[in-house]
Amino acid sequence: MTDPSRTRAPGRSPGDRYKWTALTNTTAAVFMSALDGSIVLIALPAIFRGVHLDPLAPGNIAYLLWMIMGYRLVQAVLVVTVGRLGDMYGRVRIYNCGFAVFTFASVLLSFDPFDGGHGAMWLIAWRVVQAVGGSMLAANSAAILTDAFPAEQRGFALGVNQVAGLAGMFLGLVAGGLLSAWDWRAVFWVNVPVGVFFTLWAYRTLRETGKSGGGRIDWWGNITFAVGLSAVLIAVTFGLQPYGEHTMGWTNPLVDILIVGGLGLLAAFVVIENRVAAPMIQLGLFRLRAFTFGNLAGLGISIGRGGMQFVLVIWLQGIWLPLHGYDYGDTALWAGIFLLPLTAGFLAAGPVSGYLADRLGSRGLATGGALLFGASFLGLMLLPIDFSYWIFAVLIAINGIASGMFASPNSSSIMGSVPAQLRGVASGMRSTFQNSGTAVSIGVFFSLMIAGLADALPHTLTTGLQEQGVPAHVATRIGSLPPVSSLFAAQLGVNPIQHLLQPGGTLTHLTVAQQQTLTGRDFFPSLISGPFHSGLVVVFAFGATLAFLAALASLLRGTSPTAETPGPRTAADDTHDAAADAGTETPPAGTTMRPDPATGRDPQEKH
Repeated sequence: MTDPSRTRAPGRSPGDRYKWTALTNTTAAVFMSALDGSIVLIALPAIFRGVHLDPLAPGNIAYLLWMIMGYRLVQAVLVVTVGRLGDMYGRVRIYNCGFAVFTFASVLLSFDPFDGGHGAMWLIAWRVVQAVGGSMLAANSAAILTDAFPAEQRGFALGVNQVAGLAGMFLGLVAGGLLSAWDWRAVFWVNVPVGVFFTLWAYRTLRETGKSGGGRIDWWGNITFAVGLSAVLIAVTFGLQPYGEHTMGWTNPLVDILIVGGLGLLAAFVVIENRVAAPMIQLGLFRLRAFTFGNLAGLGISIGRGGMQFVLVIWLQGIWLPLHGYDYGDTALWAGIFLLPLTAGFLAAGPVSGYLADRLGSRGLATGGALLFGASFLGLMLLPIDFSYWIFAVLIAINGIASGMFASPNSSSIMGSVPAQLRGVASGMRSTFQNSGTAVSIGVFFSLMIAGLADALPHTLTTGLQEQGVPAHVATRIGSLPPVSSLFAAQLGVNPIQHLLQPGGTLTHLTVAQQQTLTGRDFFPSLISGPFHSGLVVVFAFGATLAFLAALASLLRGTSPTAETPGPRTAADDTHDAAADAGTETPPAGTTMRPDPATGRDPQEKH
């Protein structure tokens, strides 16, 4: 006779309940972390007005760039390290600590006590601390899910998690516009109640289900990696700022030193990782085709996606919305609303692709998503500056669908290809590729955009101003300003023409009709639209090229025995998962792995 205490209804076991708890909590965590990566991008007009920063004052461009890129830079640098710490000391422990840090920083961000540059520095500093917490969440959430879910459900779980992260990135554009229309501090308030609740819930409910061990920190590896990658990303930030007589800072010797020094340190990092007994990352993971090509594909899509969002926000806020009668002060709100098809497309495709990846395999879906992603760039490249909105909406919806098609299967393929005891560091490496791509994308896309503007904008501005009666010397001075200043001013809800002409009294010497033309919504957007379109063509062509290269990398990933094999669960699957949970899972045939850094043992050794 069967003992009732040993009989459980299907889907009712404590393990089943725990995996859904883990999925809910980690999904909220990655959503919040990603939301804060993009919510500031579209809320910058309200933030600059709130802390009383002049967008055209010398040096204030640096504040804007660091508010956007500082968060991504920290996440790109730290995720591998905190993923490694999760492997050593417990993924849940590091994850829970990250939730607490993230929430604490959100509270302090919403209580900025300063104005001007000091207020901006307060925000940048606490955004850095917030990014530290976000790194702990992002690096360990995928590893926690991979430990909690059986192989045949990992694609779904990781897909939901990845979709939540990218949905946060997309929804941040909408939330930033809506919340900043109420109060600029609200873009930080939104995290506080959610963060407090899920922090307490995580501490009460999450538990270690995967293997962790002691080991030691690879200090030289961590230092060379963190300083090297930081130097490269900081160089990108300085490269976007004017230098001397140049429109950008790529000729700045400091930029050259940072790039050369950073690349040198990253090369030293690779040498160190091949020699130390307990390396920060397992370079042997790059012998796994699914891991290597999946990450390369993810990097390409991440660069394209991050740069595209930045360009679309400027396109809408600086040109299209003013041309259609929207006040500069309201453009952040309406830009978020008009970008809703992008978010809707992603949310529609993301969960479905995760479900299908478990049954059909990852490679075809991810490759198809990358190809569709590139096709949407080609469509955007063909649009005129003053486009018909429904065509724009269809194209960005297709772009969102493509991102959703790619994200879940790619993440599942990467995480399913690695041995169980290396899931934390593998998750951190995956996040590093994604966050580095987003940080670099802003630098690459914006450099291409400024280069496209630099040739035509000075002459266009000077001529247009003189036609409206502005004295030649004043028009020449304004026309010679760095294009980045005018572009950022438009994005930040400031009419740069009125802002530059009013203090010197030039406007008072013009006719009423000329004043109305210069300070109206149409003059500056109409002037800049031609040069801006030239930059857009270059930017979107580059994005399409990246997407097609990502599709090629995705196609070359091969098949992963854990992520790609559909079909019913068998006894062999149970044995495989038991080995994974015990830390004895073997990598694909033909793969030579380095010793496990946590134990010093060969991953294929039975112990």
